Amino acid sequence: MNTKTLYTAAAAFEAARQMDGLAPGHRAGRMHGHGFVARVRCAFPGGEVEQLQQRLSAAVDQLDYRCLNDQLAQPSDENLARWLGQRLAEPQLEWAQIGVQSTPHQGAVIGADGQAHVWRRYVFQSAHQLPNVPAGHKCGRMHGHGFEVIVQAGTDGQSVDYDRLDALWAPLHQALHYACLNELAGLENPTSEMMSSWIWARLQSQLPSLSRVTVYETASCGASFDGQQYRIWKDLTLDSARKLRRAPEGSAHRGLHGHTYTLRLHLSAPLDQVMGWTVDFGDVKQLFNPLFLALDHRPLHEIADLEDCDTASLAQWILAKARPDLPQLDRVDLFETQGCGVLVSAADAAKGMAV
Repeated sequence: MNTKTLYTAAAAFEAARQMDGLAPGHRAGRMHGHGFVARVRCAFPGGEVEQLQQRLSAAVDQLDYRCLNDQLAQPSDENLARWLGQRLAEPQLEWAQIGVQSTPHQGAVIGADGQAHVWRRYVFQSAHQLPNVPAGHKCGRMHGHGFEVIVQAGTDGQSVDYDRLDALWAPLHQALHYACLNELAGLENPTSEMMSSWIWARLQSQLPSLSRVTVYETASCGASFDGQQYRIWKDLTLDSARKLRRAPEGSAHRGLHGHTYTLRLHLSAPLDQVMGWTVDFGDVKQLFNPLFLALDHRPLHEIADLEDCDTASLAQWILAKARPDLPQLDRVDLFETQGCGVLVSAADAAKGMAV
């Protein structure tokens, strides 16, 4: 199976800024501060996640506890991401995406092609039930979620900022918040997939640069829609031990240590027109469970056919082992610590690597 592996790292920094060119009295025009998070995804042959994180941290140190206006005339999230991209422009990194998150609810990402996207996260509390599930399925009962939605839009040649996204989202929030979703026209079967395309349809005409709508049904699963393709994911945590056979002599990685891994399974399939989903989240969990039990609370270096248990090798192994039972699976993300790990995709699935 042909795969593509991207390493990913994250680094936090605290900084102050003020933005020019805003409407009089706009709060961002005053000097203020954020706890920023920078993220990078890149091809990093032979590299360890820890090495990439160190390189990103070295770049971010130039911004930490500083006034960002001293570094950039207009320190927007997008411009900060571009600034970091210039400082990480090393041939061996081949970065694919760099992002800056200024709050848990907003940020910007730059692709290797230079195209920028801004994103905003929204929250609403709603009830729903899925009318077409088999008898006894828990989602057939009326229940509720604290849903989260990420709206992402390109900025190339477009006047798109957080205020614009907020204005467009406001009427949708009014319709969705404290509502029974089944009662809304077009959401009679309110799966995560159907919700993502429902929101897309109501935003895209007003926001032509809309690039993705992502719906978090819970903190560990959700769906996204980009106008053509649906994708879902399911998060799991693995508490596993390891030691790396190929680590250099004297490296702490050669000794026994461990991580609480975050494992994200990405799946893509045509929409089932009756069920309104691509794959049932419950089926994903059930079909993956034998492999999960082989990894969780285990010494990974004792797995006979795992060449080594560095994060990239382990993610590639998981993807290969899981696909016979989950053929819709086309990408595995595996994080050693928050934001630091690898993304392994099959064939051309890397194009689905969203925020």
